[in-house]
Amino acid sequence: MQNDAIKIQPALEALHMPENLTIGMMVAEQHEQCRQFACDFDYYGFAFGQSPFCVPPLLQKKLQENAAYGGYVPAKGIPELRAAVAEFYERHFQLEASPERVIIGPGTKTLIYMIFNIVEGDVIIPSPAWIGYAPQAALLGKPWHVLPLSPENDYRLQPEELDTFLSSLPRKQHLLILNNPHNPTGILYSSEDLGALARVCRKHRTLVLADEIYALTTYHVDAFTSMGALYPEGTFVTGGLSKDRSAGGYRLGICVLPTAGGTALAQAFEKMAATLYTSIPTPIQRAAVSAYLQSREIDEYFAVTREIHSIMGGVLQGLCHNIPGLQATLPQGGFYFFLDFQELAEAFREKGLQNANQLGAALLSHPHHIATVTGDALMLPPHRFGARIAFVDYEGEKAYERYQENPPVKAEEKLNFVRETAPRMLEGVKAIENFVRQYR
Repeated sequence: MQNDAIKIQPALEALHMPENLTIGMMVAEQHEQCRQFACDFDYYGFAFGQSPFCVPPLLQKKLQENAAYGGYVPAKGIPELRAAVAEFYERHFQLEASPERVIIGPGTKTLIYMIFNIVEGDVIIPSPAWIGYAPQAALLGKPWHVLPLSPENDYRLQPEELDTFLSSLPRKQHLLILNNPHNPTGILYSSEDLGALARVCRKHRTLVLADEIYALTTYHVDAFTSMGALYPEGTFVTGGLSKDRSAGGYRLGICVLPTAGGTALAQAFEKMAATLYTSIPTPIQRAAVSAYLQSREIDEYFAVTREIHSIMGGVLQGLCHNIPGLQATLPQGGFYFFLDFQELAEAFREKGLQNANQLGAALLSHPHHIATVTGDALMLPPHRFGARIAFVDYEGEKAYERYQENPPVKAEEKLNFVRETAPRMLEGVKAIENFVRQYR
């Protein structure tokens, strides 16, 4: 058989490369180009959204203790873990979820794919957004719609906007993506915001996929409200270990199913799970029970890491926001903010930058070496110049120990904390300022 004789499904031809691989390839290509300048400098890492902290020691210990468990377990998850997750969501988010409504999956990305596969109706994706939603819908051949968010509203979806948008679609079941805290802006929806959106969704028979993977990174955690608590009959709540417990490599995600689905919906997930992946690794599930049960050690870990995220985000956002020509959203959770370059759009076009994808390449080019996520990767329209800044390029263990020794309180103490533990990010902000200066 000739090499070109193997035909690929058309849906895969249109599939976007995941942002981490795309940026990795761009960095490698830029290294090659920099060699002609005798430049071996690395890049300022504002692109990759991975928690910098160590996996909680308790979780590490439990994984070691359960390494001998090699047998298959139920496709929907072991009973102990599903019960622990249900109790966890009630304790933290006042979301009354019985274990029967909890599905354990191989990370939230797979669970989202399963939701898209199982639930009828078009997908509605507010933009800017995490890149993972649209490619999954496209891979399934599932219709999806982009709902642009306004910077005037800090990129929060407004109930009036949603009402108008849904009114323009056929009157049938739809699925709205609601990421909270939001990637890439870091903004948070209040309980009042969510209540108003829930009323619109009920009116238009629209389900919600509440991607709440960053919930417990919310800086003032008492301000977080789960959409599943306000709209339990129509909300799929997804979460996992990757962000707040820094265990992305464990590939364990959870989904709390809406109450309206009943046993038929739970059985559909169980059948698909059994067909796709049999079950999540048993040692990881057994270890994860400790991450969901009430624990002083885990609660302290949450408290320290969210405070460090808050300090890093507050300092870097303030510095970026003060660069003439830029606007930066103020993060309230997670480890991102959105940097708006739109004030420079005319200057960009005059000097050859025609769209946000080209902005990303220009930021990475010599001599700037700034790696960000822009353009298509954020589902931005081509004319919208913006970038996501991930503020996690530092040694998490060092920052964690330094915070415990002497927690910074005043603004100057917080700036010194960032200087001491994350100097590369401060250098990166200077690089952004120099980049902007050449276009002003």
